[in-house]
Amino acid sequence: MAPRANWKGFLRLSLVTCPVALYPATSEGEKISFNQLNRQTGHRIKYLKVDADTGDEVPNEDIVKGYELEKGQYIEVSKEELEEIALESTRTIEIDEFVDRTDIDPRYLIRPYYIRPDGKVGHDAFAVIRETIREMDKVAIGRVVLTNREHIIALEPMDKGLVGTLLRYPYEVRSEQEYFDEIQDVKVTKDMLDLARHIVNQKAGRFEPEKFEDQYESALIELINQKRAGKTITPKERPRGENVVDLMEALRRSVSGAASESKATKKSAKKPPKAAAGQKEMLMSIQGKKPPKATAPKKPAKSQRKSA
Repeated sequence: MAPRANWKGFLRLSLVTCPVALYPATSEGEKISFNQLNRQTGHRIKYLKVDADTGDEVPNEDIVKGYELEKGQYIEVSKEELEEIALESTRTIEIDEFVDRTDIDPRYLIRPYYIRPDGKVGHDAFAVIRETIREMDKVAIGRVVLTNREHIIALEPMDKGLVGTLLRYPYEVRSEQEYFDEIQDVKVTKDMLDLARHIVNQKAGRFEPEKFEDQYESALIELINQKRAGKTITPKERPRGENVVDLMEALRRSVSGAASESKATKKSAKKPPKAAAGQKEMLMSIQGKKPPKATAPKKPAKSQRKSA
C-alpha cells in the first residue's frame, strides 16, 4: 500500500491545470532505531511539554507559536494568523520557469517526492505537462508549501509520473569561501595526475545503488542479534590511517592495488545481487514468536498407512 500523500493540490502550467498528490520518495523507516530507557528500571523515557518556569505540564490546546525578540520576550502568532497569510502555493504548484538540469547546484537539493494525478480526472492535463518537460529536456521550477513553509520545487518526468525535488533558498546555503580560503595552492605534477587518472580508469563503473550495503546498519543488526543470543560482545580493532610520506610511492602502490581490486570485482560480478528487502528482516526472530505455518503434507492413502 502506498504511503499517505504529504500534499494535495493542483499542478498548473499557464492555463493547464490538474489535481495532483505528492508522496515522499524516500523512507527512513527500515533503519534500526533506538528508544531511550531508564538504566535503573528498564522503562522507556517519556517526554512531556512543560512550562519552563512553573514546571507544570501544558496541554496541546494551550500551546501557541512565538517569535523571540529578546531574551524571554516573545511575539505570539496564532494558527489563524498564519492561515491568513497563506500563499497561492499552499494549494497550487505553479510552474514559473524551465531550466537546464546542470544549472541546479547540488547544494540546493533537499529531498525528492513522487507526484501523480489525484483521482480519476486530470490525467490528460498531467500527461501534457509531463511530456512537455520530457520533450524539452528541461527541469520545471515551481513553488509549494509544505509544513507551513514555502519551498522551491524542481519537477522532472519519471516513467508515468513526476519527481519533485525540494530546493533550498540562497540564504540557506553557506558560502564555500569560508571553508576553502585557507587551502594551500599546490602544484600537482603531470606524473602524479597520470597515476591518479590510471587509478580512476581502473575503478570506473556505473552508479548502481543496489551494489552498496549500509555497513553501519548491518553492524547494528549483528550487534543486536549477538546480544539477543547472549553472546559476549568483543570490540573490533579499528583500522588505522597511515600518514602519506611519499605521495608518488603511494600513488604507484594504489595503481597496483586498484588493479587487483578490479580483477576481484569482475570475478564477483557474476554473483546474484542481494535481495532489496528491508534491513530489519535480517534480525533474529523473536523468541517465543510463532513460526510461520508450513504447508501441511498430504495424507497418505489408507493402504499406505496400513503397510507402514
